Amino acid sequence: QVQLVESGGGLVQAGGSLRLSCTDSGRTFSDYAMGWFRQAPGKEREFVAGINWRGDSKKYVDSVKGRFTISRDNVKNTVYLQMSRLEPEDTARYYCAAALSMSTIMQQISWGPGTQVTVSS
Repeated sequence: QVQLVESGGGLVQAGGSLRLSCTDSGRTFSDYAMGWFRQAPGKEREFVAGINWRGDSKKYVDSVKGRFTISRDNVKNTVYLQMSRLEPEDTARYYCAAALSMSTIMQQISWGPGTQVTVSS
């Protein structure tokens, strides 16, 4: 059972930073690869970052490489997305999701309700 809830979104000026958190209230968090996705109005939901169960393998969409860092704490059942040098183009609702592995990160089995990130110019 995976029950995900995101937090940490908000309004920030361009160039600023935010750290998103996603906590699993279930009991099988460490069994899953985790990913962050985002969706802006008028756009499809897109993959942002993923991390395997151990936390030693990560992947990012090109547009956030060097700016965003995904990490996880399996003791706290939490995955993080540290976002720096935010740009207005990063404005979106951010969702975390669980997958069976990094190989199937695009085949999510559970989603959180999302948290809004708005970046002003």
